[in-house]
Amino acid sequence: MDGFGRLAIYAIIETGGKQYKVSPGQTIQVDRMDLDEGGTVEIDRVLLLADGDKLEFGRPMISGTRVLATCQRKGRGDKILVLKYKNKRRYHIKNGHRQLFTELSIDRILGPGEKASKVKPAKAEAPVAAAEPEVKAKPKAAAKPKAAAKPKAVAKPKVAAKPKAAAKAKATAKAKVPAKAKATAKAKVPAKAKAAKPKQTGDTKD
Repeated sequence: MDGFGRLAIYAIIETGGKQYKVSPGQTIQVDRMDLDEGGTVEIDRVLLLADGDKLEFGRPMISGTRVLATCQRKGRGDKILVLKYKNKRRYHIKNGHRQLFTELSIDRILGPGEKASKVKPAKAEAPVAAAEPEVKAKPKAAAKPKAAAKPKAVAKPKVAAKPKAAAKAKATAKAKVPAKAKATAKAKVPAKAKAAKPKQTGDTKD
């Protein structure tokens, strides 16, 4: 800060469709980002950069200006209620919502042409554990001899299949009794000749 309590350098960035005023060392919460805890991110959507009395505006962004940040943690915001209601329609819906967020710690604000110096954090040396006395491995127990395989039972000889009884000779088909000769059609008795009645004549002889 300068002598008037103003930030010496700050920037206005855009992320998640929202704008934030940030300065080095500040911690902000933004909409969830695809970052793991401890991961770093470089935000290049800078709308305004202020360094003391120098003020620079973007149109709409300032090319080459970046903000370096580190992910501190991820979480969910306070619960809010979403109520939908329509009068005289029997329509009443009540839902709850908790917004996911990512907490970022602002590390540096880089102007155009500045390069971020990559400083590798010193790895903490793991304490050397006292060497434990070696424990002699117990000798493995001698493997038990496998039991002798039981001899397979002698297969019983198959009983000879009884010869099938010779198929009985089919009885000779009895000669069908020839149908009785049909009686010869009785000769139709010729109709007795009708006696021809003599023609009556007009004159009769005595």
